[in-house]
Order: sequence, then C-alpha cells, then structure tokens
Amino acid sequence: MDAKHLVAWNIRRLRVLKGISQDDLALSAGIERSYAGHLERGTKNPTIVTLEKIAGALSCELLELFVPMPKNSEPLLPLKSGRRSKT
Repeated sequence: MDAKHLVAWNIRRLRVLKGISQDDLALSAGIERSYAGHLERGTKNPTIVTLEKIAGALSCELLELFVPMPKNSEPLLPLKSGRRSKT
C-alpha cells in the first residue's frame, strides 16, 4: 500500500472510530467535504498543513495518520447517513 492510500485508510479509520461524519470532519478541519471524501478514497494528495488540520479535527497526533494497516484488517463500514431524510 502506498503512502497516499495508507493516509486515506487511517483518516477514514479514525473518523469512523470516533463516530464523526465526513461533514463534521471537514467543518472542523476547515476543508471542503468533497475534498475530505477525496482524501479518504486516496484520490487527492493532502499537504502537511491539511494533514495537521485533519489530525487536530480527529484529536490525534499527526503520526497516527501513518500507522501501518494490519494485514488481516476488516473493511471499514460506513457510518449512518446524517443528511438523508427518512420520510
């Protein structure tokens, strides 16, 4: 796994672990929600400044965004949508 996808996996892992929506992460980090989605999918390369903002929004150390992915890790399940109406 390359560094971009490792960071993407860790952003998503930490966000889901803390029960934070992508919208709330983006708002707290001061980035666009669509950009947060790109970062989690590994389709964009964040700057170190952006990674520092994300680490702050996730209340974690920057180094935690580079933790190696365990070999037998389960896929991360999505959080419940908070934007869709259930009517």
